[in-house]
Amino acid sequence: MSLWKRFLMIFRSKANKALDRAEDPRQTLDYSYQRQLELLTKVRRGVADVATSRKRMEMQVTQLEGQGAKLQAQAESSLEMGREDLAREALKRKSGLNAQIESVRAQVAQLQGEEEKLTMAQSRLQAQVEALRTKKETIKATYTAAEAQTRINEAVTGLGDELGDVGLAVQRAEDKTAQMQARAGAIDELIASGALDDATAVTGGDDITRELEAMSSEAEVEAELARLKGAASALPQAAAPEAIEAAPASGEILAEEPETVTESDGTTQA
Repeated sequence: MSLWKRFLMIFRSKANKALDRAEDPRQTLDYSYQRQLELLTKVRRGVADVATSRKRMEMQVTQLEGQGAKLQAQAESSLEMGREDLAREALKRKSGLNAQIESVRAQVAQLQGEEEKLTMAQSRLQAQVEALRTKKETIKATYTAAEAQTRINEAVTGLGDELGDVGLAVQRAEDKTAQMQARAGAIDELIASGALDDATAVTGGDDITRELEAMSSEAEVEAELARLKGAASALPQAAAPEAIEAAPASGEILAEEPETVTESDGTTQA
């Protein structure tokens, strides 16, 4: 296959596909119905023209017949007056008119036949147009209902082009939002751990911040230590109150306990 033929085939296929997408069956049916109406109008005009021609021919026949009758009367009058020559001339003219009348009558019969054919064609075309109109409206209503149902189903399922694009846009926005949130959290963790420096902080403020944090931490440690000491000192008071009461006062000297000596026989002496 030559390059030009391939180009024509591709062009025709693309054009056919584009036209198929752009074609609306309802508009096509309306256009076809309009063409049928135009054809029916032309047929009606043709019937009217033939009928008009036939009527004019019939009037011509009537006129010629009137002239023939007049010539017949003139011939009779001429014979009564003894003018045979005038009577003969009148009869010759009448004979010519008779031939002309027969020719016109033949044309009238031909026009009448054509008129009948056109009338029958008009009737058939009228029936076809009426049938096409009914079928057209039925197909248009069915197509409109199917189109509406398809759009509703696409809207519900998200299969439509516009809704599909909207769904993809929403998905992309959600993904980018999640990515931004993760990035912001990671940067916060890095700044908190000291792996990254805060570029917006004032120069020289890092030492002060660290000192304040150290003081705050030291204060928390001292407070916790004091709490633990208080808990530890409160525990023996609650557990052994009698021992606390028996404890010697300040400055009081405890009596020395007597020493005990264990003899070799196992007895003990003070």
